[in-house]
Amino acid sequence: MRRPASGGMRTFGTLPIEDALKVQKEKPASMTKNSNSKNLQKKQAAKEQGEQKLWAFVATQNQTQDANKRLTFGIDLGDRASCWCALDAEGEVLARGEVVTEKQPLEVLFSRIPKSLIAIEVGTHSPWVSRTLEKLGHEVIVANARQVKVISESNKKNDKRDAELLGRLARADPKLLAPIKHRGEAAQVDLIAVRMRAQYVELRTQAINTVRGLVKATGQRLPVCDADSLNRTHAEHLEPAVRKLAEQMLGLVEELSKQIAKSDETLKQIGKERYAKEIGQLEQVKGVGPVTALTFVLTLDDPTRFPKSRDVGCFLGLRPKSNQSGSSEPEMRISKEGDGYLRKLLVQCAQYILSKRGPETDLKIWGMQIAAKGKKTAKKRAVVAVARKLAVLLHRLWVSGERYEPLRHNRGLAKAA
Repeated sequence: MRRPASGGMRTFGTLPIEDALKVQKEKPASMTKNSNSKNLQKKQAAKEQGEQKLWAFVATQNQTQDANKRLTFGIDLGDRASCWCALDAEGEVLARGEVVTEKQPLEVLFSRIPKSLIAIEVGTHSPWVSRTLEKLGHEVIVANARQVKVISESNKKNDKRDAELLGRLARADPKLLAPIKHRGEAAQVDLIAVRMRAQYVELRTQAINTVRGLVKATGQRLPVCDADSLNRTHAEHLEPAVRKLAEQMLGLVEELSKQIAKSDETLKQIGKERYAKEIGQLEQVKGVGPVTALTFVLTLDDPTRFPKSRDVGCFLGLRPKSNQSGSSEPEMRISKEGDGYLRKLLVQCAQYILSKRGPETDLKIWGMQIAAKGKKTAKKRAVVAVARKLAVLLHRLWVSGERYEPLRHNRGLAKAA
C-alpha cells in the first residue's frame, strides 16, 4: 500500500516534527503560569515540611537535653535564597529547606535552634552571614571554595546537594573544607574605601589608554605625562574634529583624578584615627606608602592568626605552586591566591625597591642578586621574590614593633654610607 504523498513520514500516534514544534510555540501563556505556580507551591510545601521536621527534632532535643546530639548544617548561600540541610548526630539527613538570604530571616530560623555546627562557602554574603550565626552561639566554618573541588567541580551540582556535602564534610573533618577566617566588621567597612580608590584608579587607567589609542589611530599623539596631570589642555594641539572628542574623555580623566585625591585624603584620615601605630611601623620601609600600609593592615586584620611571618607570603598567593610526584618536581608559577589587590601593591613596592630610585637595603641587595642570575625572566622572579619577602618583613615589624634596620645583614655598607 502506497504512503500518502502529503504530510511526509508519520510515526503512528505522533505529529510531524513541524506540527509538533508549531504546537510547542503556540503553547498558551496560561499553561506556563500554571506550571510556574505549581513549582512554587511544591517549593513552599517542601520548605514547610522541612521546617516541621526540624522543629519536631528541636522540641525533642530540648526535652531530653542531650548535648551529644548536636546538629550539623550545610548552607549553600545564594544571592536571594539559600538552601540548608540539617544532619543529625548519626549523619542522616534530618530536614532540608530554604531561607531568604537576609539578616532577619536567618536570625528567626537559627535563633530557635540549639548551638550547632554550620558550614558555609566563602562568597559575597559569607562575612555577614558567619558573624550573624556566630552571635547566635553557633560554630561556623567558612569553606574555601577553591580547595573543595568535590563541590565546585561536581558534574551533579545543585543547591540541595551542595548544602548536604558541606554538612557532611564539616561533620567528618572540618579541615577538609580548608576553612578561612573573615576579617572583622570594622575592618571590612574601612576596606570599602580602599576598594573604591582602587576602582577609581582602574577606571582612570582605562580612560587614558582609550583616549591615547583613539588619538593615535588618527596619526596624532597626546603628550607623555603623569596620569594625575593629564587634562583637557593636553588636547589643544589636536585637529578640531578630534580635539572635541578627546576633550570629553580627558574631562572624565580630570574628574576621576579629583575623586582619587579625595579618596587619598579619606584613607589618610582613617589611618590617623584608627591605625596610626600599625601604619607607622610599616612605613619605616622605604617604598611602602600609606595606601599599601593601610591595605596590608586591613587585609590581614589580625596579625596573630599567622603563627609564622612566612605564612603571610603564602596567604597572599606569592608562593610557587607545587606539583611534585616521585622524582618529578617542575618549576611552576605563583599560586595567586588571597587578596589580589594587596598582592599588586606589594609588587609595585618591590619594583620601586629594585629600581635606581630605591635606597640601598638588604632587601634590594638580595633581590638584585636574584635578578643577576638571568635575563628578563630573572628580573620578574626577583620582583615577585622581593614582594614575598616584603610581606614577611611587614608582618614581622607589625607583630614585634621593632625598629627597622635597612642594612641589618650588610652592616659594612651601612658604616661606609
